[in-house]
Amino acid sequence: MSRSEKDSLLPHSNAPFGQPEYDRRIAKTRAAMSAAGLDLLFVTDPSNQAWLTGYDGWSFYVHQGVLLGHEGAPIWWGRHMDSIGANRTCWMGSEHVRGYADNYVQSTERHPMQDLAQQICAMGFETARIGVEMENYYYSAKAHAVLTHELPKARVVDATAMVNWQRLVKSDDEIDFIRKAARISDKIMETALNKAAPGVRKNDLVADIYHSGISGVDDLWGDYPALVPLTPSGLDATAAHLTWDGAQMRDGEATFFELSGCYRRYHAPLCRTIFLGRPLQEMLDAEQAQLEGIAAGLDAARAGNRTCDIANAFANVLQKHGIHREGRCGYPVGLSYPPDWGERTASIRSEDQTLLQPGMVFHFMPALWMDSWGLETTETILITDDGPAKALCTIERKLFVKS
Repeated sequence: MSRSEKDSLLPHSNAPFGQPEYDRRIAKTRAAMSAAGLDLLFVTDPSNQAWLTGYDGWSFYVHQGVLLGHEGAPIWWGRHMDSIGANRTCWMGSEHVRGYADNYVQSTERHPMQDLAQQICAMGFETARIGVEMENYYYSAKAHAVLTHELPKARVVDATAMVNWQRLVKSDDEIDFIRKAARISDKIMETALNKAAPGVRKNDLVADIYHSGISGVDDLWGDYPALVPLTPSGLDATAAHLTWDGAQMRDGEATFFELSGCYRRYHAPLCRTIFLGRPLQEMLDAEQAQLEGIAAGLDAARAGNRTCDIANAFANVLQKHGIHREGRCGYPVGLSYPPDWGERTASIRSEDQTLLQPGMVFHFMPALWMDSWGLETTETILITDDGPAKALCTIERKLFVKS
């Protein structure tokens, strides 16, 4: 390898991690590709792009992705104007960044996948077995149809979540970033709980939440989270995913805050609930059951156990208290882009058999949505080498009451 080739493999100064970390990620992905019989992998999930290359830009509304073969550095491919950003954020040299012309963007006459197919053929993969992420927010049905049409000799197969699964066990460097995000999460939640009061307009409160998260903590600057603040009150809090409006907060209502700090695209989601006034006894009883269940779930979240063990430990406590709850209660988190901070692999639910390993990070999300109120108390948890999982945020675990 020539000196220029070696230089091209040195991490860019803006890349968040050093070369050994990217080498580790690429080696894991290539092993998965070999097991699946893939010659080439094309990833469009911006989280997977960033994980492999460091690319960081708000350009995932147009077609872009990363090509990874079994040799050499990956290639970032996207809109020409965004290739400038790739050269600023990716660890690879400029020869590993490809940009297509702007007349491909939202055109009715041509499609960016035509350019990608030309790139793939030029790389020698015209007849290759190529993996794509078919179940993905960022890879459209039209994109797949055009790509397969333009590569008639290739075999294009589904490789959904192949990279996502390689991300499940975090490196020490990644855990450090998540811990930093957790510090920001604590600050955001303190802001939400302190500012919440009768008469406060919800949009003004969310503005304070955003300011708190983006300003960060000490020298840790805040990035935009992959999910907007979820802050429903009263009957709105019986639904899981409502955002905010301009109404004033009122006495006699519970509001849950589902928030996350974000540091260099890494998240540490955290939920807490506040009641303005005097809570109903049924909510106080549910709080105790929920807290007991969370403690049981954390104790079950040990290396060597399975994700279903966490879910079942929590569910058994709820059942003892006569509370019925359906649905999963957690998922892996780490590096993410909108519209979701989950990694879309394992789930904390009764049928999931994923083996827990040290370095895994989950949003343990055992929320309760009842007929007239919602109660969210959650933690970002780290699976440790021994013992129960560790909660990374420090906000007291309880229903907050403000008279």
